[in-house]
This record gives sequence, structure tokens and C-alpha cells, in this order.
Amino acid sequence: MRLKYILNEVLVGLWRNVTMTVAMIITMSVSLAMLGASVLLFLQVDQMKNYYYGEIEVSVFLKSDITDTQRQAIDSAIAQSPLVKSRSYETKEQAFNRFKELWQDSPDFVKSIGPNSLPESFRVKLKNPEQYKAFAGQIQGLQGIDQIIDQRTLLDKVFKIFNAIQVFALVVAGVMALAALLLVGNTIQVAAYSKRREVAVMKLVGASNWFIQSPFVLEAVVAGLIGAIIGFVALFLFKIVLLDHRLQALTSILTPIHNSNVWLMFPLLAGVGAVVSAITAWVTLRFYLKV
Repeated sequence: MRLKYILNEVLVGLWRNVTMTVAMIITMSVSLAMLGASVLLFLQVDQMKNYYYGEIEVSVFLKSDITDTQRQAIDSAIAQSPLVKSRSYETKEQAFNRFKELWQDSPDFVKSIGPNSLPESFRVKLKNPEQYKAFAGQIQGLQGIDQIIDQRTLLDKVFKIFNAIQVFALVVAGVMALAALLLVGNTIQVAAYSKRREVAVMKLVGASNWFIQSPFVLEAVVAGLIGAIIGFVALFLFKIVLLDHRLQALTSILTPIHNSNVWLMFPLLAGVGAVVSAITAWVTLRFYLKV
């Protein structure tokens, strides 16, 4: 009987303040969707770091007037280094062909570069990319080397941008979450005020604090769960519609986001939405009803 009464009061409370309930659900869904997106971005950046750092190469560019003897000496020094995992040699023709493939959508730019404009190079993969300075020190003084470039320094700049986007998403999610909490508290306070006489009567007849507070708390939990479901659906649709179709070309740069990672967001969003809404409602009632 008590459970039936509490559930009925929850439904009545949600419908009684329907406009505020809708506003609370929408704000909650947006903030939870942003939270899910920021968590997905965090997982994705870590996945990209593991992938790209595993593919890092050190590019040893050679001078245009290098001799065969100098080239062989550089090749021998790289091969004998205990820091090297693998190496490959790229001629000017191979570098130009790779350049044409990379910039095939810009034919005018390709025409401005000649076959002999790009330097020949050795592409070296280290056993530990962190040992770049030690490897560079081993071959730096050899004649015929023009420049040594560590791809890790370029990737670090890219990942700094991703980390900044990550922080921005978390900040936006935090602001939206604060707005959602204020709406939850305000909605519960209005609901409690509209039922202040019933609450007073229940307190006079000896109703427990839990019995008085539970309809309001469950009302907030239901709104939080609905917001979590809407936020998750929006997040999943964003992944399917944009990342998997319209922005599919980005998969050549970004590692793909697996559906399993997106599904992991549902219990996270549902848990956060329900728990945060329940705590906010309980705290609001403690101050407002003083039960």
C-alpha cells in the first residue's frame, strides 16, 4: 500500500510541475551527454596515444650532396644501434610518390614540387620512443645528415590540443550539471511547497522522514534517469550519424570509437543522473522541510 502511494505521488508530482520537470530533464540530458562525450574523448585520446606512439618513427633526412660512402656509414650506424627496432630507407622518388598520394586532392600544390625537391631519408622505429635523444646523439655527428626529426614532438602538440578540448568539454559538462542541480532543487522545492499541508498532516500523524521524503526523492531520480536515457541516445546518434558516416574521413586520423565504449556510457550516465538527483533532492528537502 505504501509503495503504491509513493509511486502514485511520484507520477502526480512529475505531472503537476510538468514545465519545470521538462526543463530539468532537458538540462540533465544535455549535461549528461556532455559528460559522456568528455569521458569518451578521454578514452579516445588514451587509445590514440597508445596507437600513434607505437607507430612513431624518427626521420633522418640526408643532404642532397651525400655520397654513397656517407650513406652506407649512416645505414651501418643505425643498424648497429641497440636502440633501433627497425629501419627503412626512402629514396627521393619514393618520398615524392608518397607526397603525391598524400596531397592528391591538391594537384596544383603537387605540380609546384619536383621529384628532386624532397630529400632521401632513413625512417627509424625505436624500441623505446623515449630514447630519441640517446639515438640522435649516436648519429648526430655523421657526415651527410641534414636533419633528425622525432615525430613524437609533433604528436605531443596534437595531443595537447585534444587535451584542451577534453578539459573544455568537462568544464561545459560541469556548468550544465550545476544548472541541472539548481533546477532539480528548485523543482523539488516547488513540489514540496505545493504539498506543504499534506506534509504537515503526515508529520502530525507520526509519518517517518523516509516516508515523507521518498516521493520527492524518487521524483528527482525518475527525472534524472529519463535525462540520462535521452543524453545517451543523443550521444549514440551523434556517433552513428556523424562519426560513422558524415565524418568518416576522420578515421584516417582518429582511431575509431567502438560501440562497446559508447554502451559503457549508459550505466555511467544513468548512475550519475540518479545518484546526483537523489542527493540534491534529499539535501533540498532537509533544508526546506526540516524533517
